[in-house]
Amino acid sequence: MNILVFVESAEGKIKKTSLEAVAYANGMGGNVTALALGTVEAGELASLGKYGAKKVLHAGDAKLNDGVIQAYTNTIVQAMEAENADVLVLANSSLGTPVAARVSTKLGASIATNVTELPETSAGFVVKKSIYTGKAFSKVELKNAKKVIAIKKNAAEIKEVGSDVAPTTFAPQLTDADFAAKIVSTEKATGEILLPEANIVVSGGRGMKGPEHWGPIEELAKLLGAATGCSKPVSDIGWRPHHEHVGQTGVKVSPQLYIAVGISGAIQHLAGVNSSKCIVVINKDSEAPFFKAADYGIVGDAFDVLPKLIEAVKAGK
Repeated sequence: MNILVFVESAEGKIKKTSLEAVAYANGMGGNVTALALGTVEAGELASLGKYGAKKVLHAGDAKLNDGVIQAYTNTIVQAMEAENADVLVLANSSLGTPVAARVSTKLGASIATNVTELPETSAGFVVKKSIYTGKAFSKVELKNAKKVIAIKKNAAEIKEVGSDVAPTTFAPQLTDADFAAKIVSTEKATGEILLPEANIVVSGGRGMKGPEHWGPIEELAKLLGAATGCSKPVSDIGWRPHHEHVGQTGVKVSPQLYIAVGISGAIQHLAGVNSSKCIVVINKDSEAPFFKAADYGIVGDAFDVLPKLIEAVKAGK
C-alpha cells in the first residue's frame, strides 16, 4: 500500500497534527510519502523521516503559501498519481477537511473524517470515526480503490521510528485557474500556543467575573505550556477574543488536559471539549453540569483555588 500524507505548516514549521498524520500513516504499514506545500524550513522537511516518512516531497512555490484549496487539491492529486498512492492521510483541520473533500471528489475516492484509530483490514478496510460532536463513534467501510482519511487530533502517538530524509522537489503543473480564488485577508489567532495545536488548554468562563481577572488563567497556562480558551458568553461580551472561544460553534479541542475554570458546562461547550483525554473542572457551584463530564473536579472559588494551583505548579517545577 502506497500512502501519501499531506503535511500542513505555519511560518515554516510543520504542524503537530501533521506529524500525527505521518505517524498514523506509518502505523498502517505501507510505504509513506509526505508532501509539504509552500515555504517550509529544510530541517523541518527532513525531520518527517523520523516519524515514518520514507520519502518527502516539497512543492515550494511561494504561491502555495496562501492555502488556496483548489491549488492544494490539484497538487495533492498530482502527487498521488506520481507516487501511485492508494491512500491520502491528513489532519482533520480547517484546511485539511475541505482539501480532503475535494481530493476525494476528484479521484472518486472513499472518504472518512474525524478518524480516531488505525483501519481494520482483516475484512475490508474499516475505520472508526467520531460522530455527533464526539458523543459516539461509527465504523465505516471504505470500499473504493482510492481512500482519503482525515484523522482527529491525538489519533496517533508521535514517536521517532526512523531518521532524517532528504526532501525531493515536487513541481506540480498548475495554471492561473488553480489560483482563481483569492484570499483577501487572514486573521490569525495570537498567543504563544494556539488552541488547535495545544496539548493543554486552560479555559475561563463568566465565573472569572471580568477581563481584568484573567491574569491567573494566563499565568497558569504559561506555567503549564498551555493555550488559553474561554466559553462562548465570555467571547460574546468581549472579555476575550473570539479565537479563544471553545465549543460547538467555536474551536473544538482535543488536548491531553483541559482545565475549565468558572465554566458551568453548557452542552455547546462540552461538545467542543469532550474529546479531551482528561478534564479538570474548577467551580464553586457543586451542581454545575460540567462536573458530570469531569475526570477531576474542585468545588471552590476560582480566586482561592487558582493561586494555590499556580504555587503548586511552581513548586513542582
